[in-house]
Amino acid sequence: MLEKLSQIWKIKDLRQSIIFVLIMLVIFRLAAHIPVPGVDVLALRKFFQSNQILGLMNIFSGGTMENFSVIMLGVAPYITASIIFQLLAMIVPSLEEMSKEGEAGQRRLNQFTRWLTVPLAFLQSYGMIMLLKQSARGIVGEMDLFRLITTMVTITAGTVFLMWIGELISEKNIGNGISLLIFAGIVSALPGKVQQMFVTFDSSQLAQMVIFALVAIVTIVGVVFVTEGQRNIPVSYARQVRGSHVFGGQTTHLPLRVNMAGVIPIIFAISIILFPSMVAQFFMRARTPWIADSAQWIITLFNNQIFYGALYFILVVAFTFFYTAVIFHPQKIAENLQKQGGFIPGIRPGRLTAEYLQYTINRILLAGAIFLGLIAVLPLTMSGVTGTSSLVVGGTSLLIVVSVVIETVRQIESQLTMREYEGF
Repeated sequence: MLEKLSQIWKIKDLRQSIIFVLIMLVIFRLAAHIPVPGVDVLALRKFFQSNQILGLMNIFSGGTMENFSVIMLGVAPYITASIIFQLLAMIVPSLEEMSKEGEAGQRRLNQFTRWLTVPLAFLQSYGMIMLLKQSARGIVGEMDLFRLITTMVTITAGTVFLMWIGELISEKNIGNGISLLIFAGIVSALPGKVQQMFVTFDSSQLAQMVIFALVAIVTIVGVVFVTEGQRNIPVSYARQVRGSHVFGGQTTHLPLRVNMAGVIPIIFAISIILFPSMVAQFFMRARTPWIADSAQWIITLFNNQIFYGALYFILVVAFTFFYTAVIFHPQKIAENLQKQGGFIPGIRPGRLTAEYLQYTINRILLAGAIFLGLIAVLPLTMSGVTGTSSLVVGGTSLLIVVSVVIETVRQIESQLTMREYEGF
């Protein structure tokens, strides 16, 4: 471990990249404590503590919501925009062709995602302000049109700022920028949670804490197992003779990971599952009776742990398959293998190779997605047994934290390996 750290520190550009990422995360945490003027922060924190849905959103924003920070929305609008365009890329022919154009097409899709993030952040900021005004008195004072628009523009600018920071981090190849921002937000809340646990410690809660610790260990082990698990598909290359030189003839393997999507399915699932309740809370005090009744019904439905857990499980599984389909293209891999003279033993090159890869990845993903979904809902099950909701947040947080750490460490190790080649 120490040898690895020493090796990282000796490589100048890698050291500078890591320091840059750490500085960006510090800037993110500093921005999280810059509140929008005119808000009763103490009343806002009490309101978030009493609301499970908003409390969960606050955890993933790193406490920016309860501070009514300029970056209170976090990267949620950017994630929503990404989901929208990835769905559109599967059904709109022009966007589908754009996604197949390689790096240039991906850059254009990313640009469209950035553009969509701005109006989404503007709308979400308005919704959040109105929600706070309707749900609890005294949090947000009276706002004229100018102050309302100014506040919305400020919050939108904060989201764009975070999106920019996330992309700067991603460019350094030290983990995914958006995932690291969410990671930093979750980790920043840990010292306060630990302090609160020791201050409010009661010997009667010892058994409960032991259960929580065991669940945390199971979650960590499970996530590591799923994230690191892979199936190696053997690939042979035909021997080619050109003059006096012989090329190919070696045997290698194609690694297929059990969970190629990493932490993205969890982030997507959380973004989707929180959306209906948030919108419903906005319409709870509507003057039209059927709208208010429908909003109350949706909130009651999502407060049902069985329904919430089942939907969460289904979304995690679905997004695992969906995101893998976006990033893994068996047809393209089969074509590249055929062009390079490679083949899977016992499988004909071309279409049959693509079908074999698709069949194999579907079987692997089924086991991985179900396992990941079970780990995601395990804390919900335990919260029903123990009668507390604190583990719901803890389990989901552990899932994201462990996955992001593994992904970041893997990228750093790949850069170390790349620099070991002679002449780099």
